[in-house]
Amino acid sequence: MHKTLADVNRLRIVRRLAQGEATVTELIDQVGLSQPLVSWHLGKLRLAGLVETRRIGRETISRLLPEAWDRFATYERRVLGLEGADAAQRRSAVS
Repeated sequence: MHKTLADVNRLRIVRRLAQGEATVTELIDQVGLSQPLVSWHLGKLRLAGLVETRRIGRETISRLLPEAWDRFATYERRVLGLEGADAAQRRSAVS
């Protein structure tokens, strides 16, 4: 997942999708990339399980998958040691 998010253009797409779902056309306009590049980056995000797409007519609509981001946030807290620190603080506050 980190490798997928290491690309600045994918981060720009993710930031936009964090505001709500968007069509490829909207992403092209708002992120400033060509259609092939937007589609390529969306494919990488889909393969990582971070984004879901669906077709409505001729448009492809993309959205972030909240459950994937929840798992990512939990993983990051563990890696940074924040999850254990929170638990230790709660235990000492109760004692």
